[in-house]
Amino acid sequence: MSSNPKGENKPRIGITIGDVNGIGPEVIIKALDDSRILNQFIPVVFGSTKVLSYYRKAFDVNDFNYSQYRGDKYHTNKVNVVNCWEEMIEINAGQETPEAGAAALQALKKSVEYLKNGDIDAVVTAPISKNNIQSHEFKFPGHTEFYTSSFDAKESLMFLTNGGLRVGVVTGHIPLKEVSQKLTKEKVMSKLSVMEESLRKDFGLGKPRIAVLGLNPHAGENGLLGDEDEKVIQPAIAEFKNRGKLVFGPFPADGFFGKGDYSKFDGILAMYHDQGLIPFKTLAFNTGVNFTAGLPIIRTSPDHGTAFDIAGKGLADASSMREAIFAAYDIYKNRMEHQPKS
Repeated sequence: MSSNPKGENKPRIGITIGDVNGIGPEVIIKALDDSRILNQFIPVVFGSTKVLSYYRKAFDVNDFNYSQYRGDKYHTNKVNVVNCWEEMIEINAGQETPEAGAAALQALKKSVEYLKNGDIDAVVTAPISKNNIQSHEFKFPGHTEFYTSSFDAKESLMFLTNGGLRVGVVTGHIPLKEVSQKLTKEKVMSKLSVMEESLRKDFGLGKPRIAVLGLNPHAGENGLLGDEDEKVIQPAIAEFKNRGKLVFGPFPADGFFGKGDYSKFDGILAMYHDQGLIPFKTLAFNTGVNFTAGLPIIRTSPDHGTAFDIAGKGLADASSMREAIFAAYDIYKNRMEHQPKS
């Protein structure tokens, strides 16, 4: 982690602006519209002062104070804004435009630069459109893969968190028809390793209990409904148990959540995106956080998308963005405490 070479005493939390036509700017302004947060950390928004000024005026937010950061010393009593582009971008709230996608990418690239230089301690990403951001520089399904590639991480984990509920997925943004062929014992074990280490290092849990969900209905019903549970998932779980890890399953996914068994575990590993995210968002839609575990840097985000249908209307709920910011702050503190004492 960074030693904060610029002399600030508080963690510096970067926040990328996301798609300027989505609800990203709105939830950032609402989440940071509380001067008390400045007592805990230094917010650094990657985007544009002009965009923030537009939305601040549109929503008549008077207490959101910011200052352009010019590369010297961060303001500790204001939100710092790094201008990631100079040209004027026309804001068309609720519309997907190529210009907005290009601007979102500029903010992401600048955040990577600051992370690598040690100028921020974590990054929180506002929602992007996975469609208009695609280019020769961005050929990823989403933020998770972008930051994983940017930091040459061998493995990462999409980890949705909300208090004691933490759900990760083995396969992420891929078509459902490809899940079974991508599912291997090695892949399950790799994701389990990332989850177990993250629960210890990022969440401060000494001996975490992990539940693994089955792929097929009823976890395969002893091979009657598919053999992946017996041939792929069970052997991976057995190997972790042999290492003394508290890993259990595979559990049928429907009954696991329906009976409330999720409350007995520190982490839950689902086999594919919707298997894990549908129950998670049902339980924690407005306050969930998407954390990318397994990276050398800290990256979180709200668990919602651009919400073009309500963008610019002042209706967006900033709870998930606020939770994502404080989750990044908490993970930073846990990692600092987990570091070996020199």
